[in-house]
This record gives sequence, C-alpha cells and structure tokens, in this order.
Amino acid sequence: MKEDLASLSHWNMAFTDCMKLTDLSKDKKGMKVKNWKHRMGLFLKTNSLHSMKNKPHRPTADDVSQWAQSLDKLLGHKYGKAAFYIFLKTEFCEENIEFWTACEDFRMLSSHQELTSKAKSIYEEFIKNEAPKEVNLDFYTKNDIIQSLHEPNATSFLAAQGKIYSLMENNSYPRFILSDLYKELCAAARRGKETTR
Repeated sequence: MKEDLASLSHWNMAFTDCMKLTDLSKDKKGMKVKNWKHRMGLFLKTNSLHSMKNKPHRPTADDVSQWAQSLDKLLGHKYGKAAFYIFLKTEFCEENIEFWTACEDFRMLSSHQELTSKAKSIYEEFIKNEAPKEVNLDFYTKNDIIQSLHEPNATSFLAAQGKIYSLMENNSYPRFILSDLYKELCAAARRGKETTR
C-alpha cells in the first residue's frame, strides 16, 4: 500500500511538474506497465497543491491532435514527450527516447570538461556492449562514437541519435498514434476543452 501511494505521488509530481525523462526512469520497479490509464489520468489532472500562477500548461485538444502530425511535434511538447515515454515503456524500449534526450542535452553543452564527462556517461549507459540501457546501433556507428570519446564535440552522437530517431519514427511512433493510450489522451483533451466552455 505504501509503495502504491509512493508511486501515485511520484507520477502525480512527474506529470504535474513535467520532470525530465531521466528522472521518470529511476522508478522502474514501482511502475507497472498495465496501469498506464491511471498514470494518464494523473497526467491530465490539475494538481491542487500548485497555485494558479504555477499551474503547468496541460495539453489542449489542439496540442494532442498535432502530436499525430510528426514525431518532431510530439517530442517538441513536454507532455507529448512524457506520453510517448510512457508508451515506449509499455513496449519495453524506453531506452530509445532516453538516449535521444541525453543526446539533445549533450548537444547543448559547451565546456570541454562537461562534454567529456557526459560523453562517457552516455557511452556507459547506452552504447557499450551490455550497457544497462543499450540502444540498437550498428558496429560502425558504435565504433565512431568510441573513437570520438577521446575528443568529444557537440556532434559526437549526432549519427547515432539520428538512427534512434529514425527507429522511433518508423516503428514506435506510428504504433503510439494508433494506440489506446493516444486515443484516451485525445478523448481526455476534448473533454477538458468542453468543460472550459
């Protein structure tokens, strides 16, 4: 019971405050894939603990419908990205969006020390053989990354990130758009629009 309450609290906070995906992935043991409807309910509710000033922007019906236009639009919206993450967890491939997000963060770094540290971290977590969240990359792409670890720059993971993006765009994203989860998001956003009229 305490674990369920902790999990509920975690997800309420995660979607109300829109935590980073890396923070969401830390709670793997307490999360159950079959409860996505419950998590999405929390995702769409307003947290009464926040004042109106701090109330986060929830997805509108227009936002949710735009997510079906392209993966870029989905990943460009904080709630769309979080919803896609939940979907990828149901398919046991959330490492793809975690890697893509880590690469986005990596490209924003400027100091050599930060680039070196983050590059090694990404390599250890996603690239090396038997990595805890190993992504599906070919030998040549992995080898290029290994070579760049000595002098990493903002583009060190660009090719790998592109391959994982393409994998999500061609496989997981179309399934997400056809999923019950996305249909429920659309319905909930439409209901929210009707109640605000």
